[in-house]
Amino acid sequence: MTPATSRRRLLAAVGAGTATALAGCSDGGGDPTYEDGEIDADGEGRSVEELIAAEGVAITSPHQSATALEAIKLREHEFVLEDGYLGSTVQGVVENTGDPIDIAEVRVRVYDDAGDYLGWYLARAGDLDGGERWSFTVVVLQAPTAIASYDIAALGTPS
Repeated sequence: MTPATSRRRLLAAVGAGTATALAGCSDGGGDPTYEDGEIDADGEGRSVEELIAAEGVAITSPHQSATALEAIKLREHEFVLEDGYLGSTVQGVVENTGDPIDIAEVRVRVYDDAGDYLGWYLARAGDLDGGERWSFTVVVLQAPTAIASYDIAALGTPS
């Protein structure tokens, strides 16, 4: 990673963290820890009709009370290129290892090959009991050819 790429990622992280704090998301457990992910897919972007459908299911606004929780564990994740309107996705599994959680949320930030931040996308589930696992799919609106990497974090809202 070049110094310019590191600086861009830092600026993207600071910008996202500032927006999160201002939205009230930093209450409780603090800022989430993001894991890096790799993009290993070539494919075409969505058609206009598919993009409209994807925009209807993609989540781009965080839940205001979601925060980093020790009990939420990101067990696995990978970039998956789906057919049809889903297109670029990040899929995986989150586990609640503690007390029941009202809302579990996964946040994915995507970057281009220069390390520039392209946006963030989310998936959300309600009522995750202790010991329960949730299989998530985050719909990413960028074409697979535009995305070089992503990072991901799991958050929650305690009951």
